[in-house]
Amino acid sequence: MMLNNKEIVRELYAAGEGSGKDIAKFVSFFSEEGYMCDIPTGLKLHGQAIGDAIDAFASAFPDVHRELFNIYVAENVVVVELAIRGTHKGELTLASGTVAPTGKAIDVPCCDVFHLERGKVISFNCYNAASVMQQQLGLASS
Repeated sequence: MMLNNKEIVRELYAAGEGSGKDIAKFVSFFSEEGYMCDIPTGLKLHGQAIGDAIDAFASAFPDVHRELFNIYVAENVVVVELAIRGTHKGELTLASGTVAPTGKAIDVPCCDVFHLERGKVISFNCYNAASVMQQQLGLASS
């Protein structure tokens, strides 16, 4: 049975959860030319680099959970309003350097925009409030 675009995106999120992490499955949702872009940094990842980024984040936040609030589907576009939650228990690599575990919880507002073609993600733009996460971890003044 073919999954619809909304179901595909839900499965992708499930593969990135701390509890049920399956990096190979996460990457398998992308087309060969598909990419994930972290909008705050402009970092665009392809192939295994997508999996490495998801894996690194799950290592920093082993209990990472993405709370999905709303999912909007317009043909080949899926927009998700969510919060990324977790506890900082592992090293976190940021553009500014590596942050040692703080033990602090994060609750980061986020909006993800997916474009799909033939059941595969061709682009995943992650608009996350990186500044909020940095404040919650005590890395930036509020």
